[in-house]
Amino acid sequence: MIGFQTTGMIYLIPAIIFAMYAQNKVKGTFSKYLRIASRKGYTGREVARMILDDHNLQSIPIETSQGYLSDHYDPRNRILRLSKEVYQGTSIAAVSVAAHEVGHALQHANGYTPLTIRNSIFPIASFGSSMAWFFVIGGFIFDSLNLIDVGILLYLAAVLFQVVTLPVEFNASSQAIHLLGAGGFITQDEKPHSKKVLNAAALTYVAAMATALAQLMRLILIRNRRS
Repeated sequence: MIGFQTTGMIYLIPAIIFAMYAQNKVKGTFSKYLRIASRKGYTGREVARMILDDHNLQSIPIETSQGYLSDHYDPRNRILRLSKEVYQGTSIAAVSVAAHEVGHALQHANGYTPLTIRNSIFPIASFGSSMAWFFVIGGFIFDSLNLIDVGILLYLAAVLFQVVTLPVEFNASSQAIHLLGAGGFITQDEKPHSKKVLNAAALTYVAAMATALAQLMRLILIRNRRS
């Protein structure tokens, strides 16, 4: 059992450390620019509402969400949810995050292919990430490579979800910078600060992908060792 627990940890440990760094980076960067007010003085909600309306998306409501850094666009219900700090805030961080989430709404409205793929594989990816290890452990208990293979295939869906998430997030951030500048919501010299906020957030998705890939490699090594 000790071998089962330690197999492939050489891949997983660096990914976990990277993920911890990414989380600290986004929290630190967000907290820093949450204290720096944008010169134009728009709130995150105002920025989101004006951009949505400019793109004929008046039907998408904007709600507050509970929790810190809980901002997201809900494609199923077509609702934009912003955390209290972003919804009410006039900081560089607030308007940047708000514009980023609007970017996802625009992706959805325009049928952005990576987002469509991500939404379509989400159910199986969610199931796979939570159930993969049950099949792998079951394969060990019942001495069945087939069960282990099922677990690996299930987890592969979770990995694919993380991989396709990267272009979705990077595209939303790229749109956010353009929308903020074109709409006059931030000044030219505030753009680098906005990019720092969004780049830090993107780092967490890179870390999530790295962790998922490392975990997949670990599962494959466990399977090969068992065979």
